Amino acid sequence: MHEFIPIILVFLLAGYIKGVIGMGLPTVAMAVLGLLLEPIQAAALLVIPSLVTNIWQFLAGASKLRTIKRLWLMLLFVCIGTGFGIRFLTSASSIWPNITLGSVLALYSVIALFHPKFSIPLRFENLLSPLVGGLTGILTGATGVFVIPAVPYISSLNLSRDELIQALGLSFTVSTIALAVGLGLNASYSQKDLIISLLAVLPAMVGMFIGQKSRSRIEPTTFRRCFFGTLFLLGSYMAIHSGYQLYGH
Repeated sequence: MHEFIPIILVFLLAGYIKGVIGMGLPTVAMAVLGLLLEPIQAAALLVIPSLVTNIWQFLAGASKLRTIKRLWLMLLFVCIGTGFGIRFLTSASSIWPNITLGSVLALYSVIALFHPKFSIPLRFENLLSPLVGGLTGILTGATGVFVIPAVPYISSLNLSRDELIQALGLSFTVSTIALAVGLGLNASYSQKDLIISLLAVLPAMVGMFIGQKSRSRIEPTTFRRCFFGTLFLLGSYMAIHSGYQLYGH
């Protein structure tokens, strides 16, 4: 199949970025694959590589039970929200999912580039967790990307670097499972997509391993700026191009 090699290269790149900064595999995969495939097919392809790499990321940490106890309420509402949002991704038209996906990627890039510093007191977590989880779930189901607003929220919980990476791994794992269940219940998997998704695990793992090994040799601030700047351009192009298709004719 003519698109197989580009797909493998995308997951190699996405795994590398995840290895360097602890996130980015589904974001990069959806951003680039969204230019090549329908959003629903791109989401189906990322499920298995995303699940494997995020379980690895979560299990590598030392605070598994504490992380689960702290995030369980948010993650419950992620699952509920995904059940609502998946109807949008599995709709007949790909134009609105592309506009939404591009907009979410661009918004996430702006937030990450400016990196606003804020801290959420522990006493507000039970109030905010359902709201953050529900919105993250809706956007996960609608776009296949599970970073907004979960990543800024988790980043504001005053976790250490290792705890943060582990918490993100758990959040992404649950979001991936919720997305997979939603796609499965809507009969959005094909045998071809499943095979490609399985094969994509290897380049994703190789890329993640290389990224982890090279993390100490990369200037993190410059890398983040280049990554999120590129992601902003991709997301903006996707949203504007799809908007033109919708309104330009």
